Amino acid sequence: MAFELNGKVYETDEEGYLVNLADWDEDAAKYIAGVENVEMTENHWEVVNFLREYYNDYQIAPAVRVLTKEIGKKLGAEKGNSKYLYELFPYGPAKQACKIAGLPKPTGCV
Repeated sequence: MAFELNGKVYETDEEGYLVNLADWDEDAAKYIAGVENVEMTENHWEVVNFLREYYNDYQIAPAVRVLTKEIGKKLGAEKGNSKYLYELFPYGPAKQACKIAGLPKPTGCV
């Protein structure tokens, strides 16, 4: 599967995750967010950018518990909780945010 933006083709798996991490850019993120019915705000970008940094450091997409804890450490307790993250990404903060961030599906996500 794939989608095309500005003359560039982005390959995705059957669930819509980018196949090549290097293909990711802001346009791809906005497109995927649109498909997921997520309107990207500054708070969404904060989580997406956090996930990309985390992935660069550890070569793994964090599961939701780890994500919640690490966001709390970096961005503060008011953002490091499931309620806040589910408001941003209703279909699952780890799963949906990783998809928008161009990362593989987190381990442990169904």
